[in-house]
Amino acid sequence: MSANDPVPAPPLAVGTGLPWDVCVDDAVAAIASARARHGDTFAVASGNDNYLFTFSPAGVEAFYRLPEDKASKGVADYLMLRRKLPDEIFDGRRLLPTSLFRRDDVASYLKNLDCALTETVAELGPDGTVDLFGLTRRLGHRMGLASWAGPGSAQGTPFDRLVAAFETLDGSDAFVHPDSMAAVAAGGKQAERAALDEIVAVIETAVHATASDQVDESDLFGRIVRAWSQEPDDVRMRGIALDVALIHIASMSNLMAALGWALVDLLEHPDEQKRVASGDSEFAQRCALESTRLAQRSIMSRAVLAPVDLDTGDVIYRVPAGWTIATLLPLLNTSAAPGLRTWDPDRWQRHRLADTAALPSPMLVTAFGHGKHSCPAQPFSLAAMSVAMTRLLNIYEMTPGWTSYPKPVPAQIGGVARSVDPCPVSYVRR
Repeated sequence: MSANDPVPAPPLAVGTGLPWDVCVDDAVAAIASARARHGDTFAVASGNDNYLFTFSPAGVEAFYRLPEDKASKGVADYLMLRRKLPDEIFDGRRLLPTSLFRRDDVASYLKNLDCALTETVAELGPDGTVDLFGLTRRLGHRMGLASWAGPGSAQGTPFDRLVAAFETLDGSDAFVHPDSMAAVAAGGKQAERAALDEIVAVIETAVHATASDQVDESDLFGRIVRAWSQEPDDVRMRGIALDVALIHIASMSNLMAALGWALVDLLEHPDEQKRVASGDSEFAQRCALESTRLAQRSIMSRAVLAPVDLDTGDVIYRVPAGWTIATLLPLLNTSAAPGLRTWDPDRWQRHRLADTAALPSPMLVTAFGHGKHSCPAQPFSLAAMSVAMTRLLNIYEMTPGWTSYPKPVPAQIGGVARSVDPCPVSYVRR
C-alpha cells in the first residue's frame, strides 16, 4: 500500500487478482475466498488497478449512495468495455444508450418484440431442437435491430450479417470472458474493427433506404439519422452506424441472457411454467426478477474520480481518485439471508422483495440495482421477458436436454451469467 491508498489502510487480499489480469478458475469464488479471509471490506491489487470491495450492510448502502460525479458507474463501465471494444466506438457519439427508454420508444420496442417473436416462431417451425441461449440471443438481436438499426436490418441477409458482426463485437466478452482480453489486446482488436466496418456497411444501406422526408424523430433510428444530418456523407454514415452499434451492444446481451435463465427455471418448474404459459403476466414478471437475481454475476463498480468517503459501518475509508469501489452481487444475492439460494418467484411483490425482515439491509439483494443506480431498463426488461416467456411457452412444449442445472462461465465477473455449456431444448408445437 502507498500514499495513494485509502485511509485507513484496508486489509489487502494478497494473491487475489481479477481475471483480466491473472488466471482465475472461478472469479466469484476468488472474491468469496478473500472475503472469508479478510472480512466484509478489503482491497485487491490486480494488474495496474486497485479495488476496494465492500459487503457489509452499511458499506453496500454507502456504495449505492456514492455521487456519480465523484465515483462514477459510467466511467467504470467504460473502462471495462474498452478492454474489448475499439476506442472509436465511444468517440463522438451523439445518441447514447441512456436515451433508449423514453415511453414512446418502449412501446415501439415491445411492438418490435412481437414481430421478432413471430419471425422466431417461423424460423423454429413446428418442432426441433435449439440451444436455449442461442435462441434468446437471436431474438434479442432481431428486436433490437428492428428498433434502432433502420429499415430491413432485422430481416434476411442484412440481419444475418449484423448478427455475425455483433457476435464478434460483443462487448460483454469483457466481463463474460475476461480471461480472453489479453489476446484481444494482443491482436490489436482487428477482428472487432472488421466487425465494426461490416456494421457500418449494413447500416449505410438502411440509411440510403430511408428518404430524408421519411425520417421520424419520434423513432430512435430517425433521431440518430437526424443527429448526423449536417455532416459530410462519409462522416455521417459512420457516425450513424457507430451510434447504432453502441446502443445495440449496451442494451441487448444481458437482457437476453436473463430471459434464457428465466426459461431454464420455468422448464425446471412445470407448475410455474403452466401458469406463465396461460398468460399470468404479473407472475411472469416475478419469475423474471427471481431468475435474474440468481443469475447475477455482476461486479458493481464505481471509478473514483475525486476523493470520497465510504462508511462501512465499522470504518470510514477515505478513498483516493484512481481506485475502484466495488461489490459483487452473486455473493450478496444468495447469502444475505436464509433461503436465498432457492428459486422462489413469490419472494417478489411487484419490483421489490415482499419481505426484507431477515435482511440486515434491503440493499443486499437485488436484480436490477438500487436507487439512482438502478438499471433504467428494468420496466422494459421485465415486460419484454414476460411477453417472450409467455408467447414461447404458450406455443411450444419444451423439454430440456441438460442433465443437471446449467452452470455459469467460471471466469465471468459482470452482467448476467452465461452458461458454460450448450443448453439444448427440444420443442414441439402444442
